[in-house]
Amino acid sequence: MLRMALAIVLSFLLTGAPQAEAQDRSATGGAQTLEDILARQRGEKVDDAFRRNDTGDPDSAAAMAAQLGTLGGASDPELWRALRYGSADISVSSGGAGAAVLVQDGGMVWLDFREGPLRKYGGGLLLVTFAALVLFFILRGRIKLDDPATGRTVTRFKAIERFAHWLLAGSFIVLGLTGLLVLFGRFFVAPYLGKDLNATLLLASKWLHNNVAWGFILALIMVFVMWVAHNIPNRTDLMWLRQFGGIIGNSHPPAKKFNAGQKVIFWSVILLGGSIALSGLSLLFPFEMPLFAKTFAALNSLGLPGLVGLEPLPEVLTPHQEMQFAQAWHAIVAFVLMAIIIAHIYIGSVGMEGAFDAMGSGEVDEAWARQHHSIWLEEELGRQKAEPSEATPSE
Repeated sequence: MLRMALAIVLSFLLTGAPQAEAQDRSATGGAQTLEDILARQRGEKVDDAFRRNDTGDPDSAAAMAAQLGTLGGASDPELWRALRYGSADISVSSGGAGAAVLVQDGGMVWLDFREGPLRKYGGGLLLVTFAALVLFFILRGRIKLDDPATGRTVTRFKAIERFAHWLLAGSFIVLGLTGLLVLFGRFFVAPYLGKDLNATLLLASKWLHNNVAWGFILALIMVFVMWVAHNIPNRTDLMWLRQFGGIIGNSHPPAKKFNAGQKVIFWSVILLGGSIALSGLSLLFPFEMPLFAKTFAALNSLGLPGLVGLEPLPEVLTPHQEMQFAQAWHAIVAFVLMAIIIAHIYIGSVGMEGAFDAMGSGEVDEAWARQHHSIWLEEELGRQKAEPSEATPSE
């Protein structure tokens, strides 16, 4: 506020009154005006075309290497502006496309986002999720069985299904924790446990994150192949959603192998997890898998930016910009999926009696199955009766 007030006072002293409109740029020789400075301090977007496009006329004089300080052509400031905005004619003998980027203007925007909104809102989302689940547990308590256990069990998930689930769950937990260490370690580890320990944790986190990711991708494919047929929405899901799985009302709605809530979890994991995996691969192989320039071009062709009041998205990106967009998207989607998985872990552990058995031993009591997946239980019992007995008659 003090800086803004000082700028307004200077504006008044220099011009006789605060600037309401942008000063004629010819008065500054094409440079930024006082109004540009004030707008930037107010957090307003400033059109930088006057700087971005002021990179000299390469046809008016010899190239910079041949000028040797003579007038004309591109001056030093113009050359540095061209380097900053990626319009300079640069060639390198080795290092690929990334080595030709000498100044990366978008890096500070990415850093400000990473250290500001990403940490603030991402961390806030996880804290709010934890708080909401604690409040829900206090108000609702554990969802218990309405009828006593029968002692008879039915196979809920086979060994290969449980393996895929725990591979997916375990790898995601490791990826989430290591990602949080990378993002928050400087603020919550280094000040209290020391920078050396933080550096060691970050090195280990990077190695684990990059390698455990392959297990996550494998498990994601396995889970999709095995369960996609059971997660197609149907009419029974509408009743489940109306009663919110029995939380609203006194009866538990019928459900097949997966109820509507589990289908939401499944498709969240598949779609969000797939997006995380794809952006992660782009981060591992930025030159082989650039995603965002092509994605932005497709969105522009559909006119989507204009529908929400945005300018056309950039369709030419440096490898550095590709990685910055990929890292930002990777983290945003990961935070959303972490919040969803935290709720899933709650239901599968302390939130519902008997739920852990489904992925623990794979066997659930018939009373539990009838309460939460009655249609699936009837189908399983009918299938077992229809199958011939494996026992051989005694002689």
